[in-house]
Amino acid sequence: MFEKLFMLVKNNAGTAVMNNPEIQEKDRDAVMNDASSSIIEVLKGQLDNGRLKDLIKYFQYPGIYENPLIDSAVNRFTNKLNNFYNLTADKASEIAHNLIPPVMQEMIKQSKLEDKNNDFSLSAMLSKLSGNMDIAPLLQQLRMA
Repeated sequence: MFEKLFMLVKNNAGTAVMNNPEIQEKDRDAVMNDASSSIIEVLKGQLDNGRLKDLIKYFQYPGIYENPLIDSAVNRFTNKLNNFYNLTADKASEIAHNLIPPVMQEMIKQSKLEDKNNDFSLSAMLSKLSGNMDIAPLLQQLRMA
């Protein structure tokens, strides 16, 4: 899942990262890795803080663009860009807003695919984020609630 998320970021990084003169060429892979890790940290934080239901809602209702999860990932990535790559707060925020929301929306789309090997299926993703715990029974309970 983590490698596929990096590829999602890379596929969406054109203008925001790859063709951005503000980001040095030597830093581009690291910036994309930081974007991926920002998303993972926010999703994992939801699990760690007992907000599984909110996480499930995010994936069930993809039309919610003003979502706190997206905002959290954007803010986390903005801080990394600002602190580690010497970008101004405004430039870092612009890059984060151009990259994180499309990647997270693509994750939602891919989570709904019926492919058995889908790393972005909700159960597979939650299992990876929770340390490979079998989360299917809990998901079933939450769907019934």
